[in-house]
Amino acid sequence: MKIFSFRRVATLCVLTTGTGLAFKASNSNSNSLDVEEKFRTTIHGFRRSSRAISTISLIVLDYKYSLNGEVANTEEYRLKLSEVHLRSAKRLLKLCQVNKGFYIKAGQFAASLRQTPNEYSSILSSLQDQAVPCPFKDIKDMLISNLGSDISAMFLSLDEQPIAAASIAQVHRAILKSNKEVAIKVQYPGLMQNVKIDTTVMSFLSRTISWLFPEYRFEWLASEFGKTILLELDFLQEARNAERTAENFKKNNLVKIPRVYWEFTTRQVLTMEFCEGHKVDDIEFMKQSGIEPSKVAKALVEVFAEMVFVHGFLHGDPHPGNILVSPDNLNGFTLVLLDHGIYKQLDEEFRLNYCQLWKAMITLDTNKILQLGEWFGVPKYSKYFPLIFTGRSFDSTSALGMGMSNEERRNLKQELKLLKMEDISSFMESLPSDFLTVLRTDGLLRSITRKLGVSQRLRILTYAKFALHGSSPKLNPATDPIVKVAYFSLKTSLSYLHLRLILAGIEALSSFQKFMYFTYSLCRRYFHAMKSMQMLSFP
Repeated sequence: MKIFSFRRVATLCVLTTGTGLAFKASNSNSNSLDVEEKFRTTIHGFRRSSRAISTISLIVLDYKYSLNGEVANTEEYRLKLSEVHLRSAKRLLKLCQVNKGFYIKAGQFAASLRQTPNEYSSILSSLQDQAVPCPFKDIKDMLISNLGSDISAMFLSLDEQPIAAASIAQVHRAILKSNKEVAIKVQYPGLMQNVKIDTTVMSFLSRTISWLFPEYRFEWLASEFGKTILLELDFLQEARNAERTAENFKKNNLVKIPRVYWEFTTRQVLTMEFCEGHKVDDIEFMKQSGIEPSKVAKALVEVFAEMVFVHGFLHGDPHPGNILVSPDNLNGFTLVLLDHGIYKQLDEEFRLNYCQLWKAMITLDTNKILQLGEWFGVPKYSKYFPLIFTGRSFDSTSALGMGMSNEERRNLKQELKLLKMEDISSFMESLPSDFLTVLRTDGLLRSITRKLGVSQRLRILTYAKFALHGSSPKLNPATDPIVKVAYFSLKTSLSYLHLRLILAGIEALSSFQKFMYFTYSLCRRYFHAMKSMQMLSFP
């Protein structure tokens, strides 16, 4: 290998250009600062970007040269690929821990994606608990600059110790002058400047990787995360999201959205009603409180299924820390939804087609799945939709929620061996951003329901029910004719009953096939035993 190969020279140019970009982004975000502060911000931004550029460059080179010469899809190739995944995940973890803030959020985002290799998910998942609280003095300065100089005039008390610390903000408990107990979410100082620098560098790196190594394309990931983080930094938008969600679920007694106190809310400070509760995956707490985890899981899946299939307005970050279970005398428990910064307004045509996709996947209507794959922009990969969402292959005969047969599993394993990194990149690039959001949300929900000990069948049937409901016309009982409302309600119920009957038929057929196989195996053993006995009797 030549020392000054084209790739090495290109990488050196990338580092130089990337450093210049970091300086440019840093200076563009500090126009309102004095010279000393601007210099400090520039140096800080340069250090962060240099770490990112050097780490990502090292990771890319590791992939390129560790796998160079290896025959794809062989056992040795997969072993080496796993080793590179693990080394790279550890490097990324260290980068996130040192740079903090935006990078911790990015690491959490990557770990939550179902398309992320297991080595990355397991290593980066530790970032969920990596946030370090900011000193209260800095938090107090943020409160004063946003709410006014006299904090004592607004609050009877304000705890200096945060009750929660995340990657972009921390939460303090307080009591208003009206004796209302509230939770105050305060954004970390200087975060906006860092985010603009970091998103610039991340976008540049993703484009550069795609240019140097076309089979590794991550521009879709950088773009999706960049949009997400900028939305999350606007607490006024988060407050509006919370109120809209509260309106959507105003008739659901199992869901609670904390009330927003607008007079104490700005783009960087959010004041909401304080709600007690434990994380949705705290099974020990549920047992002590007499709450059945299976009922919590069912309610949770129903809430998010309604968001996706009916409202088209989706909470994009349902990890356990953002969903609390609170004991309730009326219903037994209440789900408290927190952190409404990341929301996705699904395109109406996408929502309707996604409803149709779920109906097609459950009935294994292969023609409809292929047709919808064309609309979603991934005709070549649409046959993998049932596998991604329901755990069944495209032409499976197994019962819903029961996984695949051994033969189906073997066939699929052989087929997946033929897929390359370029295929995965092409699939993810082609999907609409709405699809990426529902994929991520579905992955997080699966993780929670698995911890709560319920089968994936519950999730799949719930999705089917709400997909049918979401595909029917949206009617308002207060304004539309009662007969029309009753007709479509009955039609939806009958459609769901029909779907359940189809599933029951598939399950019966699957059970019958298993019974016949068992009977056939038993008969073979019997005849083999009889033949052996005859041979022993007549030597």
